[in-house]
Amino acid sequence: MANPSTPLLYEHAIARGEARLADGGPMVVDTGRHTGRSPKDKFVVREPGSDDRIWWDGNQGIGEENFERLREKVTEHLGKEATLYVVDAFAGADHAHRIAVRVVTTHPYHALFAKTMFIEPTVAELASFEPQALVLHAPGLEADPKADGTRTGTFIVLHPSRTEVLIGGTFYAGEIKKSIFTVMNDRLPLEGVLPMHCSANVGEDGRSAIFFGLSGTGKTTLSADPERALIGDDEHGWGDAGVFNFEGGCYAKVIRLSATAEPEIFRTTHTFGTILENVVVDERGTLDLDDDSKTENTRAAYKLEEISNAHPEKRAGHPTAVVMLTADAFGILPPIARLDRRQALYYFLSGFTAKLAGTEIGITEPQPTFSTCFGAPFLPQPPSVYADMLGRKLDEHGSAVWLVNTGWTGGPFGEGRRMPIAATRALLHAALEGRLEDVEYRQDQVFGFHVPRSVPGVDPKLLDPRTTWADPERYDEKAHELARMFRENFERFADPELAAAAGPRF
Repeated sequence: MANPSTPLLYEHAIARGEARLADGGPMVVDTGRHTGRSPKDKFVVREPGSDDRIWWDGNQGIGEENFERLREKVTEHLGKEATLYVVDAFAGADHAHRIAVRVVTTHPYHALFAKTMFIEPTVAELASFEPQALVLHAPGLEADPKADGTRTGTFIVLHPSRTEVLIGGTFYAGEIKKSIFTVMNDRLPLEGVLPMHCSANVGEDGRSAIFFGLSGTGKTTLSADPERALIGDDEHGWGDAGVFNFEGGCYAKVIRLSATAEPEIFRTTHTFGTILENVVVDERGTLDLDDDSKTENTRAAYKLEEISNAHPEKRAGHPTAVVMLTADAFGILPPIARLDRRQALYYFLSGFTAKLAGTEIGITEPQPTFSTCFGAPFLPQPPSVYADMLGRKLDEHGSAVWLVNTGWTGGPFGEGRRMPIAATRALLHAALEGRLEDVEYRQDQVFGFHVPRSVPGVDPKLLDPRTTWADPERYDEKAHELARMFRENFERFADPELAAAAGPRF
């Protein structure tokens, strides 16, 4: 079934007992044992056309013979299905750098996911569509680890030169989206475009901003600003013409989503066309977004246009501001700091945030998380490739770079409090509108970056986290401890010059 409509995919998914219709019209599905990505089951084929450019320290290799064996199993599996679903779409809103993607899957829910998350072709584009990337999606097929060279029955395998992806053993739809993000992360640097794991928005004045950040840092929430147009919430490229979204949809976490704090995203969870993954729904079709009994990673996939202030072109000019978000659960970093070029590269390569106590078995206090370039699992090439490109972009366009802590203040998680979102928004508005260019700054004694002393509408005490702690000496001790974590993590990049120039001072 080629390029079926949304209502038809609804009918098929419900008729097959694979989805339910909830109040307001969303499709609710259960992804089974996989409620998130499986990064340890992701592989890149070792083949002559790409072997010398792949970051093998960060990617698992698999032989071409294993890929061919798996591909044969997948195609045989697909061939036995009574109905296959084929979705043709584009990744990349900039026509000069987009790729034509074909997804072939056994399930209508996954077809709707692909139709939602990628950019739909026009009727004319569909008539002449020639796929440049192929995703063969067989979630019900398990690999044989011994015979196929995989770790488990789950597999996500990319062949870079053929631009083919094989997915099996998992019903979690996010693997489809992220496999194409990985393709773009490999392809675009070859075209002089920086691919980024970031959200982006643009003001009425045309000043655009990008927001790097790992899960839980506020990337989706802060970019969905009612005073600015949303370009996209997750994956973008920065090329010669500016910033552009890779996608046509959004894929937001919805656990404990608030109708008051995030009304736009909340509304999509009660809208026809939205896919809800692992959200609890009762026999009457009523959703419970607060129920985490299946997973904390409940998700909604919806078209970008469902957000009322979405930017229809999905692209804008070169960003005047680059924001690096971190949820510092140690309560050390200030709510905003200005970074110079070298510091920007240091914190980009570090990709710091923190896991919270209680989020995983065995975690009893905040744990640092360093995901280089804010997206290590999706980087086919070495981190230095992306960092060097970011440095050149900053040099060319003079973008201001900000480190924003959306985590804790007044103490670590469990003692302090979450950074007030109203303060974060006020600081971001000031930064994005250029109102922090002439204010007075202090240099942080431990980390070396510059922090504004005062910003209208923000409690000055909040800007100096040391003063928010009941025991300043304990703050100093924890600040040095966090600085050591940064230094130890950065040793893997073997760049002592950058570490000395931009890293913590202690």
